Amino acid sequence: MKKFKIWYKNVFGSRREIVREEALGVKNHQVTIHDVTYFVAKALFTDIPEMIEIERAVYAGKAPWDSTAFANELRREKDRLYLVIRKNDRLLAFIGSTFDERTRDAHITNIAVLPDYQDRGLGRFLLNIMIKKAQQLNYKTVSLEVRVSNEQAQHLYKDLDFQQTGVKRGYYFGDHEDAADMVLNLEAAPAAQETQEAQAHN
Repeated sequence: MKKFKIWYKNVFGSRREIVREEALGVKNHQVTIHDVTYFVAKALFTDIPEMIEIERAVYAGKAPWDSTAFANELRREKDRLYLVIRKNDRLLAFIGSTFDERTRDAHITNIAVLPDYQDRGLGRFLLNIMIKKAQQLNYKTVSLEVRVSNEQAQHLYKDLDFQQTGVKRGYYFGDHEDAADMVLNLEAAPAAQETQEAQAHN
């Protein structure tokens, strides 16, 4: 029995790792969102200063994550995925997610879009990529936290079928604002997510 378990782990464990590497591997490529062409790539350490600048633009001059926090995330390539969107070599948006094999949950850690480029489909496009990755890995859920005051973001998440599951009191550092917990159940309506992914490319 022990030999069988070892054989099973070696065969199917390695296959699982291959699937995981493929899912979390993203090649640099161009995309068209609402008739505008952008460049999508995995985030690099050299992107961190611009990511922090986007945070400051979004959060009234404050950066919730510093360069050390972002660097620690980017080092964890086996269970993290961070993507950026650029146009004319300017970083416009980014997203980050953890992929937990134990809970089969993809947790969105960060998503931010420069204010001048909001409402152009960039956030929706990035979210749909993470949703698709979670589906490839046969995960059960995609989860995130959002400020209770950020109604614009909540509207987008609800439009993608995220449901609020609770509230974290005083969650955010600094102002101690509450966070709404939101979860997308991938087992409930996977076909709908495929449709949303296709729409993001149109």
